[in-house]
Amino acid sequence: MEKKRCWITNNPIYIKYHDEEWGVPVHDDDLLFEFLALEGFQSGLNWELILNKREAFRKAFHDFDPKIVGNFDEEKINQLMKDPELIRNRAKILATVHNARLVNEIQKEYGSLNNYLWSFRNEKRTENICNNSTELPSETEESISMSNELKKRGFKFVGSKICYAFMQAVGMVNDHLVTCFRNNQIVNMKKI
Repeated sequence: MEKKRCWITNNPIYIKYHDEEWGVPVHDDDLLFEFLALEGFQSGLNWELILNKREAFRKAFHDFDPKIVGNFDEEKINQLMKDPELIRNRAKILATVHNARLVNEIQKEYGSLNNYLWSFRNEKRTENICNNSTELPSETEESISMSNELKKRGFKFVGSKICYAFMQAVGMVNDHLVTCFRNNQIVNMKKI
């Protein structure tokens, strides 16, 4: 019997992402920064395109190590703008470099990016109960709060909808549909 998923796709990268990553709690700072950056790159595009380019992004941005990315200079940014494997949007590349510098500040202030970002969820995951994707919110009070706070710190490409998609991706929210085989698996994961 075929597994029921939240969305229909034949793309093996997208299927693997859904089955293994989406909604699983993430606490690694570099991976949190990666998802925040990729959600920003996704703005105005679609997630499948980002997933198809994810390995190129990881290579270009040194596995999203904020200490390295925060030191990118104009020469490096120009090099990234010429890379056909990436989304060559200068504003998004500059935002990623700028945001990396701010992540470094947060790590000094809070001990980790994880501590800071998960504070918007009070260290707990939300379990939404939805039968179809039209029932899912595109933003919540928490994502609006996260967006506002990140913007106050100077982050770019962190609107409330981007923050909500980020929260879904890193498991702050479980938005797997009740008909999806992953829903119960995520629900039964150790509570955060």
